[in-house]
Amino acid sequence: MPTPISSLPNLGPATEADCARAGIHSAEELRALGADAAYAKLIAAGSRPHFIAYYVLHMALQGRPWNDCKGAEKAALRKSFDRLKAAHQGSDAQIRADLEAALQFFGVIKKNSP
Repeated sequence: MPTPISSLPNLGPATEADCARAGIHSAEELRALGADAAYAKLIAAGSRPHFIAYYVLHMALQGRPWNDCKGAEKAALRKSFDRLKAAHQGSDAQIRADLEAALQFFGVIKKNSP
């Protein structure tokens, strides 16, 4: 039986729902992909890139508390995140996600349910 993503430290139901939308359905799949490839899939599926979410995912896959990421390690992850984000900027999925977020904010469309 697959292990739920929300069983990993730092990751809850919202991350689990985001992962499901990206085609990642278990902690085993997440571990096999690794943090960078998984986060790329999340962005491609429309999740808004956010540095904290990125390093929290790294910490979760290492079994570490989210706030354990500091100093040089955090700086290196920031560089990786910036490269990953830049690679996906302007993608159709990201443009659509940004547009939907704006339309939801202004009440033009209803917020998507996980």
